[in-house]
Amino acid sequence: MATVTGPIFRDLTLEEAHALLASKNVGRLAFTMHDRVDIEPIGYVSDGEWLFGRTSKGAKLSTLLHHPWCAFETDDVQDLFEWSSVVVKGTFYLLDPEIGSTDTYQRAERLLTNLVPGTFSVHDPVPQRNIVFGIYIREISGKASRR
Repeated sequence: MATVTGPIFRDLTLEEAHALLASKNVGRLAFTMHDRVDIEPIGYVSDGEWLFGRTSKGAKLSTLLHHPWCAFETDDVQDLFEWSSVVVKGTFYLLDPEIGSTDTYQRAERLLTNLVPGTFSVHDPVPQRNIVFGIYIREISGKASRR
């Protein structure tokens, strides 16, 4: 009779968590306002210190401008017991080349353009997403499951 073994769960190392974060470009941003929690999918790029993305005016932006603490999560899932997941906790910032850190904005713009060629040009596939944001990574952790 064959021995049945369950999955093995483990924490990712810091290096593995950053590598997973860098290898993906879609995740979920969680944020709160009073007694309401919301979560939305976002496209992003990571440079190890920041997550960068683009958005447009709306409820998510209004909420994050008042309560900038947020969590972000992305995964690599093959099946129920073969997956890795990373959670980032950080602070949401609007990035503007006229105010704030111009080098952070320029880094975001370069990475976002590499992700989606045509960004901020007449060939931009999502020109309505004209607001650049950054999430400064304050904590990062990850988990994985293997058979």
